This record gives sequence, structure tokens and C-alpha cells, in this order.
Amino acid sequence: MKNQCNTMEISTTGAEKIGLRVLGAISVSHFLNDMIQSLIPAIYPLLKQAFDLNFTQIGLITLTYQTTASLLQPAIGLYTDIHPKPYSLAIGMGCTLVGLIVLGMSPTYGMLLIAVALVGTGSSVFHPESSRVARMASAGQYGLAQSIFQVGGNAGTAMGPLLAALIVIPQGRHSVIWFSLAALLAIVILWKVGNWYRRWQLREKHRAHSIQAPPSPIPVRTAIWPVLILLMLIFSKFFYLASLNSYFIFYLISKFHISVESAQIHLFVFLLGAALGTIMGGPVGDRIGRKRVIWGSILGVAPFTLVLPYASLFWTGPLTFVIGLILASAFPAILVYAQELFPGKVGMVSGLFFGLAFGMAGIGAAVLGKLADARGIDYVYQICSFLPLIGLLAAFLPEIGSRAKA
Repeated sequence: MKNQCNTMEISTTGAEKIGLRVLGAISVSHFLNDMIQSLIPAIYPLLKQAFDLNFTQIGLITLTYQTTASLLQPAIGLYTDIHPKPYSLAIGMGCTLVGLIVLGMSPTYGMLLIAVALVGTGSSVFHPESSRVARMASAGQYGLAQSIFQVGGNAGTAMGPLLAALIVIPQGRHSVIWFSLAALLAIVILWKVGNWYRRWQLREKHRAHSIQAPPSPIPVRTAIWPVLILLMLIFSKFFYLASLNSYFIFYLISKFHISVESAQIHLFVFLLGAALGTIMGGPVGDRIGRKRVIWGSILGVAPFTLVLPYASLFWTGPLTFVIGLILASAFPAILVYAQELFPGKVGMVSGLFFGLAFGMAGIGAAVLGKLADARGIDYVYQICSFLPLIGLLAAFLPEIGSRAKA
């Protein structure tokens, strides 16, 4: 009996180590993936000058990328729920690699759109499948696993503008091709993750008879209202993020007359806050409940967004850091909350919500670009400052999953 207990302890410890290793690998891959993606908006000033673009055309670049990323994600997630593909992650990253090379060599605006569409397609494969892998390796701590996975992406998003300021802006657009080395590294890591994924599948098939069936999903009628609220919250969060990710550099240059490099460092500060916020949202949701995190994150950021359009340059940095910190903590909680609404549909739910996030960001970028051309970049931030007030709707979400401890 004692030997059996010792064996079980060793097995559990081994499983935990493997889980942490896989979570680390998928987070690093997310870092590399999103670092590459964030290069696109970070070099908008360079593209604007090279191709003589207006704000509407810049918004169309973001819309093209976000549309290819968002429309394919739910379909890929649903397909892989039924037919898991362990090596699809590496293949998707290969698509991103091709897009990077085309981006660095594009002679025309049309080719530029094709390049960002390829990067978006790679993203559409990466996010639902990597979110599934994170859940597999979570050992039941789903919020924590999603935060570890997503913080890699947010850190990569923060690093992109900094690297653009240090490498791409001084060296020119063709230097983007050097980042294909990051894509190659991600392919190697994701291939190894695919090997673990395949072994995990085989192990689960062998012990399927002893595993409890997943809990029944909430009836569709009951789930409709929470899903509609989550959609509105996604709209609020990612429309606001689109204003910062796509146009914050132009806003800072226009209002405070600072250099492109200084503006990119300010964008890095915001994205760093978002990365830190992401790692907080999941584990806090595991402890106190997803609803409270969602409520506090989206509505709680409103006072800071309302002040931002009227802040000086000195206060703009701290304000955007706090905005990123608070606002980013919502998405891990929203994603796990949605997965708990539809257990057994991890890929579909992850693809749907990542897709909605990218889609809302893309539409937001296009709409806000048009608004900036018509009314000025300052007006965009005055209007967007009210978006987090939509977070009031979170009060109507039912409590499911993790709740506050007694």
C-alpha cells in the first residue's frame, strides 16, 4: 500500500512538471507569435510614409489581419474539437513565417495586405489549439493556465514596438525579415509541444474508460444571456484596445510632438501593463470567481480612460500602464467563464472568443481610422474613453465555476 502511495506521488509530481514545462513552452511560443504580430502596428508610421497611406488605409491593414485571424478561428477550433491535430500549431506558425517574409519584401500596398492576411491565418490556427493545450496541462487550475499562456502573448505584444523602435525603424522595413528567425524558433518549440500533445492523446485513449464524462453544458436558453453579455464586454474591451494598439503612436506624436521612437516606448509601457494584468486575471478568477474579475476589470478601468484624453505627457505613461494592467485581467476570466458555459467545446469556445477579440479589434481599427480622418485623432480618444462603462453589464452574469472562498 505504501509503495502504491509513493508511486502515485511520483506520478503526480511528474505530471505537474510536464504540465509546467508544456505551459512554459506554449507561453514562450505565444510570446514569439504575438511579438511578430505586434510589429505590424508598431511599423505603421514607416508603412504610412513608404506607401503614402492615410488613416483609413492603415485601418484596412489592421482589419485585413484581424479578419483573417477572427473568421477562421471558430471553424478551426470546432474542427479540432472533433479531429485533434497535434502538429497544426507548428504548421500555423509556418504560415506566419511566410507572411513575415512577404511583409518585408512587399513592393505594393496590395502585397502588404496579403502579407498581413498570412500572418492573421497563422494566428487563427495558433490561438484555439494553444488554448486547448494550456487547458490540457492545467491540472484543473484553468484560470492560472490561461494566464500563463496569455501572459506570453501580452509580453510579446509589448516587446514588438520596442524591437521595432530599436531595429526596424532605424534599419528600414526590410529588416522585418530578420524576425523570421523568431518564427523558426517557435516552429521548433511547437513541434515538440505537438509531440507531447500526441502522447497525451494516446494516454487519454488508454484510460478513457476510467475518466468521468465532462459535465453537461448549460442549456442553450440559459447560456444565451451570458454569451450576449460577454460579447458586449469583448466589444468594449477590444474596441478600446484598438484605439491604443493602432493609433496611440499617432496620438502621442500629434498631441505632444514627440519622436516616433519615444511614442513606441510609451506604447511599450501600456503593453507591459497589459502583460502584467493578464497574469493576474486567471489565478484571481480561480480564487474569487470569474464574474468578479470581469466586473472589476472592465468597469474598474473607466475612471482612468475618462481622464486619459485630458492628461499631460507626464501622466499619460502612468495612466496607460494602469489601463493596460486593469483591462487585460479580464480576458483570461472571460475565456474560462465561456469554456465553463460549454464544457467539452474548448477549441470552439477558444476560437470563437479569440476570433471575436481579433474581429472587434479589426473593425475597431477600421472605424476609428475613418473617425480619425474625419474628426482628428484626439476626438477618437475622447469617444473611446466611455467604452469601459459597458462593463456595468457584467453585474447580470450568473455565477458559475470558481467562486469566492468562504
